[in-house]
Amino acid sequence: MNPVSVEAAGALLLIASLVALVAKRLKLPYTVGLVIVGFVLAASGVAEGIQLTKELVFRALLPPLIFEAAFFLPFAEIRRNLKPILVLASVGVLLSAFVIGAVMSVVAGWPFAVALVFGALIAATDPVAVIAMFKEQGIHDRLRILVEAESLVNDGVAAVLFSVATLVAMGTQLSVGDAFAILCREAFGGVLAGASVSLIGLFLAGRTDDHLVELSFTAIIAYGSFLLADHFHASGVLAVLTAGLIVGNTGHIGAITDHGRQTVSAFWEFGAFLSNSVIFLLIGTHEFSLINSLIAERKTVFLAVTVSLAARAMSSYGLSAVFRKSKDRIERSHQHVLFWGGLKGALSLALVLGLPETFPYKRQLIAAAFGVVAFSIVVQGVTMPKLLRQTSSNPDSQE
Repeated sequence: MNPVSVEAAGALLLIASLVALVAKRLKLPYTVGLVIVGFVLAASGVAEGIQLTKELVFRALLPPLIFEAAFFLPFAEIRRNLKPILVLASVGVLLSAFVIGAVMSVVAGWPFAVALVFGALIAATDPVAVIAMFKEQGIHDRLRILVEAESLVNDGVAAVLFSVATLVAMGTQLSVGDAFAILCREAFGGVLAGASVSLIGLFLAGRTDDHLVELSFTAIIAYGSFLLADHFHASGVLAVLTAGLIVGNTGHIGAITDHGRQTVSAFWEFGAFLSNSVIFLLIGTHEFSLINSLIAERKTVFLAVTVSLAARAMSSYGLSAVFRKSKDRIERSHQHVLFWGGLKGALSLALVLGLPETFPYKRQLIAAAFGVVAFSIVVQGVTMPKLLRQTSSNPDSQE
């Protein structure tokens, strides 16, 4: 990837700010506007040389997005809704991945191991776009906790499943015990890395009352937890998620001052906006570069979009039915948002772009993934605000 110059970085920030301004006037999600503008920039040749890569997303842009989202999630609300969150994010991901994999294998003719890799990466939902919409709509009730927390944990589970599925698809012989050991290393290793780095960072931050030093330690925690987990082949996504939850919910207890908390909150909101803007602009530019491939693989793309929606519906509505007669019951209107709000984004694209060049059917996988993401952002993204407004105006809409 060509390095981004200071001028280019400044131009991207200006474009993102203008798009956010116009999108708010038009009452559209600004993430949709960013993708469209990115596409136009690529078509005009302005964005030539700036590429979307797995390294850029994982090592630079994803940590601040996940950390910021987790930072503002309250432990108390998560604990109150822990059962549905964990079931939707774990069983839901597994169900979606296997349904998508099975259908793509049978209909598209992909080997099941390859199709399961696609199922795992496309089962990952993008919390960034959803969270941005919730903020714009001013939704702060249980629905926001369910959607945001499920999306964040969902990402971690999907990334872990993707790692195992990729090894199998590449010909690695794994027993059930081997696969389980890898899953445990990825999941628990990620959580342990995030907890260790965040607790050490908070301990050091508590030795000062300088809000800038406190801010610096939170940045070290966000990126350090990801890098530590990645070094030990654990889940960086789960590491940053864990770190964000710990810092956001315990940092104020003797570690971060009130002034520091305000500074940290403002900084990470801006960091998330900046990373989010770059990601969606680059998604738009990459969509343009794949236009011929998307057209050539249009039948596969259509199939992938259809089956991903069907699988998401099965997991959202099917698993919500499990809690129908319990205190964790999910309202029907909330189920609609969980289903249609399961947007795809940066994580899915980073995973598919990071597949080895020798990976079988990689060209078809990339086209299918970008097709699903494009549909998700443009079609689901444009219609989500209306669904959220209907939900907020009919909070008691139930079965």
